[in-house]
Amino acid sequence: MKYERTEHFKRDFQRLNDADQDEFKRVVLEDFAPGAEQQVASPGSAWPGRLRVKDVEGAPGIWEMTWSFTDPDGRATFEWVEIGGESGIRWRRVGSHSIFRDP
Repeated sequence: MKYERTEHFKRDFQRLNDADQDEFKRVVLEDFAPGAEQQVASPGSAWPGRLRVKDVEGAPGIWEMTWSFTDPDGRATFEWVEIGGESGIRWRRVGSHSIFRDP
């Protein structure tokens, strides 16, 4: 699975503390990436139970992933794109619930 990151995502990510950055990276590698690969192979299949993944209300084509349910909550928004002829993910935002003001 290939990834792109928006400039907004890059700035958001830098604002996360080191522990949250590490946790996000771990969750993406261990849970999200395999789940995304499964979605490409079998659209509509279940995402890993550790994650909550759903579309963002009022933002067609944008999805949200909750990767931490503790305080502060950890959320990220993404969209499906094509990168080099393959299905990919464009990470849009990362942080707390506040990212939904501009997903």
